Amino acid sequence: MATYVTQEGLEKMKTEVERLETVERPKITQQIAEARDKGDLSENAEYDAAKEAQGMLEMRISKLRDAIATSKVIDESKLDTSKVAILTTVRLKNNTTGQEQKFTLVPDNESDLKAGKISVNTPIAKGLLGKTIGEHAEIVLPNGNKLSFEVLEISL
Repeated sequence: MATYVTQEGLEKMKTEVERLETVERPKITQQIAEARDKGDLSENAEYDAAKEAQGMLEMRISKLRDAIATSKVIDESKLDTSKVAILTTVRLKNNTTGQEQKFTLVPDNESDLKAGKISVNTPIAKGLLGKTIGEHAEIVLPNGNKLSFEVLEISL
C-alpha cells in the first residue's frame, strides 16, 4: 500500500535513515562492545540494554526503509485549490467562537500542530475534505463535541 508524502517528507525520512545508520548504529555497536568487555554477559544489564536498543534501532531503520520504498510523492502542481484536499491550506472561521484558524492538510507522518499542519486523517480534516469556499463543515469530534466551520479560503 502506497504512503502519500510530500517531497519534503520523503527527504526527512531519507535523512533520518542516514543519521540512524551512520551515527546511531555505530554508537550502539560501541556500547555493546564496551558492555561485552566487562565480562559475564548473563548478568550484564548494560549489555542487555544495548542489545535491546540495537533491536529497536534496527526496527526503526527497517520501518523507515519500507516507508521510503512504498512512498508516493504528491505532485503539488496537479493539486486543485477549488476544494479542500491533501496539501491545501485552508482558512476557517469557527462558527461558534467567530475565531479564524488556518491549517494545512498533510499526510499522517508529516503532521505538526505547532506549524499548523494537521493529518488528513484527523476528524477535522476528514470533515473538511471536498468542501469549497463558503461551505460549512459540521464535525463531530471523538469526545462527542461538535464543531462548525466555514471555509473562507483554500490555497497551496
